[in-house]
Amino acid sequence: MNLTTQKRLAAEILNVGINRVWIDPERIEDVSKAITRDDIKYYIANGAIASREKVGISRGRFKERLAQKEKGRRKGYGRRSGKKGARTPKKEAWMKKVRALRDELRKMKNEKKIDESMYRKFYRQIKGNLFHSRRHLREHTEKEIEGQKDG
Repeated sequence: MNLTTQKRLAAEILNVGINRVWIDPERIEDVSKAITRDDIKYYIANGAIASREKVGISRGRFKERLAQKEKGRRKGYGRRSGKKGARTPKKEAWMKKVRALRDELRKMKNEKKIDESMYRKFYRQIKGNLFHSRRHLREHTEKEIEGQKDG
């Protein structure tokens, strides 16, 4: 049974594509007798002809990937594009380092391990990029304190 005309008319009336037109398999014979637009409208009203739902794109795979990224996966060298400085700018790295060092220095001053003059000296050295890390700063201050005790 050829229903191309009926499907075409129904598609125009329903304002969908031909592939989205659904015809009830039990009422195909009735629908095949429909010739005019009014006939098609009648079958649409009765439920013999309807439009299928639009097929969307599943987000399941994307959500799965997102969950892995939240765990810290998918961040290896093969995933990275651009230089190191593009992912974390040099300024941000500097700020992170300097803030950590100044925090460490403040703790030392509050614990009375160093006095105000040493604090100022180390503060300027931090600004001058002398230290690599908190550990480096601690080692340097310990040597300085020992040097003062000996000398």
